[in-house]
Amino acid sequence: MKRRSTLKALSAAAAVGTLGSLAAWPARANTPIKVGVLHSLSGTMAISETVLKDTVLMAVEEINAKGGVLGRKLEAVVVDPASNWPLFAERARQLLTKDKVAAVFGCWTSVSRKSVLPVFEELNGLLFYPVQYEGEEMSPNVFYTGAAPNQQAIPAVEYLMSADGGSAKRFVLLGTDYVYPRTTNKILRAFLKSKGIPDSDIMEEYTPFGHSDYQSIIARIKQFSSQGKKTAVVSTINGDSNVPFYRELGNQGLKATDVPVVAFSVGEEELRGVDTRPLVGHLAAWNYFMSLKNPVNDEFTKKWAAYAKAKNIPGHKDRPLTNDPMEATYIGIHMWKQAVEKAKSTDVDKVRVAMRGQTFKAPNGFEAKMDEKNHHLHKPVFIGEVRADGQFNVVWKTKGPVRAQPWSPFIEGNDKKPDTPQKSA
Repeated sequence: MKRRSTLKALSAAAAVGTLGSLAAWPARANTPIKVGVLHSLSGTMAISETVLKDTVLMAVEEINAKGGVLGRKLEAVVVDPASNWPLFAERARQLLTKDKVAAVFGCWTSVSRKSVLPVFEELNGLLFYPVQYEGEEMSPNVFYTGAAPNQQAIPAVEYLMSADGGSAKRFVLLGTDYVYPRTTNKILRAFLKSKGIPDSDIMEEYTPFGHSDYQSIIARIKQFSSQGKKTAVVSTINGDSNVPFYRELGNQGLKATDVPVVAFSVGEEELRGVDTRPLVGHLAAWNYFMSLKNPVNDEFTKKWAAYAKAKNIPGHKDRPLTNDPMEATYIGIHMWKQAVEKAKSTDVDKVRVAMRGQTFKAPNGFEAKMDEKNHHLHKPVFIGEVRADGQFNVVWKTKGPVRAQPWSPFIEGNDKKPDTPQKSA
């Protein structure tokens, strides 16, 4: 009798345990997949990065409306590293260890990316980086959805040297004082030298983050350009310093017909607060412009306009703008979703493999492809002229997507660099 009672008790307990497990399974299946958003919402870089946070949130909402990922909703965890480079690393560690995010979408400047890189490599996290950069890096823990130098900087300077671009013979390399402008300009200086441009025809100058007084610098540019050779400015100024730079450009009447400026970090968003009428004809080099005409971009811009209005996003609710890093962000999160579904897991090692060769129909009108080896997108290159309304007219483009070359051949020894991701030293 005692044995039968014991058996009944064990059977009942087993049944309860089984029911408990079955009851718990749907709860686990319904647990959201967390993704991190690591963009400056305050400080000097907020002018550029805030909208990328909103782009991630729009994509998350869109993906969730279509059933989520692996039958689970996405949940965005947003943090503000406040344009503070050490704080980027702290917030990245928080996202990976405390919030347990499956992937992070974030950073703009190379200094912020390099700040978080050791954290992602230590904890085997996954960062999707959506902005053009200087190359010279290829981590297994980063997917670079922005442009490498051969997908932006080199084509832009080649254009300036061409007859269509004005046949420039002298160059001003003007940037914010940190790793991206300095390394990119090192590459460009070597490239220009390979094309026969002597050092005496290259002026190089840097300003700190948040710099606001460009009066004397533009005066020096005007003096440098008065030496009888066609001069062009290559701008790697980042963040809110672009607003006073372009205002002063207009104030001093430095027109594109005299000294064209090509920018690598100025798009539709950065020109929002500037009177662009005096800037007509100045240039920007990107892999996407809002003004591109194709069905995918029409859908993308309409989707953003509706989202910005629904969420009451400052500035965008009345005048919605899209730009290159927004497109790169949007491509990145959708490719990550596809890779997770292919891997049937959010495990970083499995997703990393599944990302190889992923494709996505991009708003730039071409099919974006993640390279099978080097963690970079194949991207088209566009050069656009500023219009009076702050949009861009495309004046030059590649025939199709260009494979990224992260290691510049113009820096000595780079011919020995690997074509597959390596952890940073």
